[in-house]
Amino acid sequence: MRKWRNAVVTAAWVAVGTAAGALGAWQLASSDGAGGAAHSRPLDEAAVRRALAASSTNPPSSSQAPPREPSPERSTTPPRPDPSPERSTVRFTGGAATVECRADGTIRLISWSPADGFHIDDDVERGPAAVARLEAEPGDDDEQDDLPYEIRCTPDGPRAKVAPDTDDD
Repeated sequence: MRKWRNAVVTAAWVAVGTAAGALGAWQLASSDGAGGAAHSRPLDEAAVRRALAASSTNPPSSSQAPPREPSPERSTTPPRPDPSPERSTVRFTGGAATVECRADGTIRLISWSPADGFHIDDDVERGPAAVARLEAEPGDDDEQDDLPYEIRCTPDGPRAKVAPDTDDD
């Protein structure tokens, strides 16, 4: 009887270890490369502002260090403009994309994630270019058409609009 119990306990440990390894592999495979899961939804600018406002109205708990006050600038040289492009999130029916609007007017797709029930086609035109393109395809719904998008930088920020579908299939 003791051998049987040892075998059952060993089999249970192997099953738990296998399940944990499979879960870790699944999470790693579904990662978007920026440390987040591909199915997570990026925050838009309004959501970031709300989160920052909420955190500034709630005092830190006793286990957190108080926020540091910024030290005053004592430099006599004017600050340089930030050479890095501004990143923004643009949302569309089939998902969302993080983009860089560059100083030269071009756009570059940094990352994208599909909305529930969609996937993003592999044929993505990331840029940098005047227009970035991607296509959101519905999962199992044969009645819903694919949604090809063109994303451009405008003075008001990045904008996505449905483009005419140029696929022959």
